Amino acid sequence: MLRTIRIGSCVSVQGTFVRKLLNGQISVRVGDKIFSGYPVVS
Repeated sequence: MLRTIRIGSCVSVQGTFVRKLLNGQISVRVGDKIFSGYPVVS
């Protein structure tokens, strides 16, 4: 499932959902890298 996260005030990343973290952030995979950030609500 594709998810979009916000890393900074102007930076968003879209990738495959990996896991939900305890602090409310989620992790997504883009290629061989994993990014964590707050989910963007539609």
